[in-house]
Amino acid sequence: MEKATFTILKKAQLTGHNAAVFALAPGRQPESFFSAAGDGWIAEWNLDAPENGRLVAQVESRIFSLLHLPEHGRLVAGNMDGGLHWIHLDDPDQTRNIAHHQRGVFDLKQVGDSVFSAGGEGVLTRWSAAEVRSVEGIHLSNRSLRSIDYCPARNELAVGASDFNIYLLDATSLQIRQTITRAHNNSVFAVRYSPDARFLLSGGRDAHLRVWDIGQGFALVSEQPAHWYTINSIAFHPEGRLFATASRDRTIKLWDASNFQLIKVLDTIRSGCHINSVNALLWLPHRNTLVSASDDRSMILWETE
Repeated sequence: MEKATFTILKKAQLTGHNAAVFALAPGRQPESFFSAAGDGWIAEWNLDAPENGRLVAQVESRIFSLLHLPEHGRLVAGNMDGGLHWIHLDDPDQTRNIAHHQRGVFDLKQVGDSVFSAGGEGVLTRWSAAEVRSVEGIHLSNRSLRSIDYCPARNELAVGASDFNIYLLDATSLQIRQTITRAHNNSVFAVRYSPDARFLLSGGRDAHLRVWDIGQGFALVSEQPAHWYTINSIAFHPEGRLFATASRDRTIKLWDASNFQLIKVLDTIRSGCHINSVNALLWLPHRNTLVSASDDRSMILWETE
């Protein structure tokens, strides 16, 4: 993709939360998504009518992570105290709140009928989505687990931790295949497999973006100081040719996925980007919309062309 043909436009800024927005998830329709925040609210938004956000659930703790299970009609929300809220969207009486991890639940990932939760005490737990119960867990670290991603082609989980390491596990057996020791110089806040399963991207509190070549045993093939402060999230464009990074430095950066070169910076002054830390990204196929969420209590819709 040539830079001259690429544009990204700010389409709307969504407000309604009363605290920092930490998590995003795809909604019940292609044009919708969910947001969750430090106010304990979970809202559903429509890209075609963004002014009409709707509160769908509320819990009494800050929500750090969110997952939509459409086949079960549920949302899973991880809170700052280590609890998981299994929210039934059509029947609130079936909602279950389970205290599990000792500290915050920083990320959630679905793999088939399993849900994986990353805990602040360093435990990765597998849950049965159908039965809403924990199945097994593995203590990976004495520090927080911050991020999870799944590679279907390798049936592999990547887990980024605050001990500076990335753990690579067989998603079925939970056996550790490899540990990328000291992958960053601080906590690993974001891990993301490329859609073609060739690379693993990681971002950390050290503000560096690193690219690991899977075919070369996760050899480091690209490293750059991508932001001024922590990289909180990495998201690929639906077609896989671009990816975006979000940072505590209040910017979003767009990158060429073929060579990991910077294409564009979205900042407060020139682009109308957020005025505080950008915490989460979600790139939806509907009109190639990138959704960003921030400490400024808002979300911004960006359309890429």
